[in-house]
Amino acid sequence: MVHEKQVIEEVSGWLTVFEDGSVDRTLTGPPEDKFMAEAVPPHDDFIDGVADKDVVADENSGSRLRIYLPERNDNSVNKLPVILHFHGGGFCISQADWFMYYTVYTRLARVANAIIVSVFLPLAPEHRLPAACDAGFAALLWLRELSRQQGHEPWLNNYADFNRVFLIGDASGGNIVHQVAVRAGEENLSPLRLAGAIPIHTGFVRSYRSKSELEQEQTPFLTLDMVDKFLGLALPVGSNKDHPITCPMGEAAPAVEELKLPPYLNCVAEKDLMKDTEMEFYEAMEKGEKDIELFINNGVGHSFYLNKTAVEIDPVTASETEKFLEAVAEFINKR
Repeated sequence: MVHEKQVIEEVSGWLTVFEDGSVDRTLTGPPEDKFMAEAVPPHDDFIDGVADKDVVADENSGSRLRIYLPERNDNSVNKLPVILHFHGGGFCISQADWFMYYTVYTRLARVANAIIVSVFLPLAPEHRLPAACDAGFAALLWLRELSRQQGHEPWLNNYADFNRVFLIGDASGGNIVHQVAVRAGEENLSPLRLAGAIPIHTGFVRSYRSKSELEQEQTPFLTLDMVDKFLGLALPVGSNKDHPITCPMGEAAPAVEELKLPPYLNCVAEKDLMKDTEMEFYEAMEKGEKDIELFINNGVGHSFYLNKTAVEIDPVTASETEKFLEAVAEFINKR
């Protein structure tokens, strides 16, 4: 007799957790959208002006990174800024090599003329927070080792300007951006310089619903049920949404004014469920007299730019994606 494993948690269409601790991440959402969650193999040759490869940063932990290198056609001797990227997925799903990230970050590599290093993050519930933040910070320290010539990665050793390193993250990856920036402020990164941080549509929340959570339209890509369940699986056992990783503007978090942070570009979408708490973070940073800029995309929702189908068929999404990438590139290129 076959014993069926008992389901203890399910996030519809995305993830199922069983009583034995195993997790099934087989996507069961709309078939026409599944291609966005498929892995894109790396290619050393330049396709549409960008090459990419996967590297192992730490043999002991097996931590992996995907590196995107834009093609250089101008015989320039100038080195390129480095963007350290943390993917989203509510800390529970997605991978750095998914098509949705590949298509956006190859494009950003071209637009910003920058090297992008994307981290394969450990996922909850097998690896609860702060595991993903630890992995993000470890990747920054790996870049510091390369800047000190204590490691070797040809693309970075040959082409990277370690005086211009930026953090960027989508959704929950934006939470990681802030946590890594906070830790970096307490670390000697020299000769590497953390030149900026770009949290995008962050998963900042509180233990109670915000006005935007109650009023904004939910979509198959982000529902309140997804937010609640993913964070329930990801946060340390016994914690709630007021944890500093998910509520850095709350009472449990370090006082913003006491933090040593790089300049920020806080990216918000007008129709994001979490818009109000993202704006609350922005206001807390301003009150703490931190260097922060605000960029708002109008008429679009959470992580709109990752939806390749919408970018191709909806003029508003396409236009706002272009504006978003140009704003990010401008922020990087003026530093």
